[in-house]
Amino acid sequence: MPSTYTLISSNVLSTTAASVTFSAIPSTYTDLVVRWSARSDTTNNLMKISFNSDSATNYSDVMLLVFSGSPTSALNSSGTYLTGASGMDTTAETASTFSSTELYIPSYTASQNKPMSYTTAREDNSSTVYLRAHAHLWRNTAAITSIALTPNTGNLVSGSSFYLYGIKNS
Repeated sequence: MPSTYTLISSNVLSTTAASVTFSAIPSTYTDLVVRWSARSDTTNNLMKISFNSDSATNYSDVMLLVFSGSPTSALNSSGTYLTGASGMDTTAETASTFSSTELYIPSYTASQNKPMSYTTAREDNSSTVYLRAHAHLWRNTAAITSIALTPNTGNLVSGSSFYLYGIKNS
């Protein structure tokens, strides 16, 4: 079944920003994809993701991280946001390097909990490259109408780019 990606909204930062929010997301698509290339102005940063301004403990996350050949995993079953832990290049990494991430949200308007997948890649000043894969769950049956992306600390730097796509299956 062919799919059509349609750009709903984009935001390329020309200055630092505390967060990026996609709001008033239309309900006319089957799935959503959020892609970003981001960098933070602080070290050891992660991206927090929330939906519809929900800050209750409705978020679950299973993560697999591979770096320098050493895999690790973690589970969070009652978070107040989804996390992309260590999923963002920071001031400690090579200058002008941005991590790349994709968040895939199927059936975002369905009256059911929302499972989704998240992958990110980043590097640091050494030979270490990070690959992170998450299985996320937002335990809420409301349609997703807004998505907020916020660094755990500090700000997103100029040049960070964010894109929201709608997918229609035909």
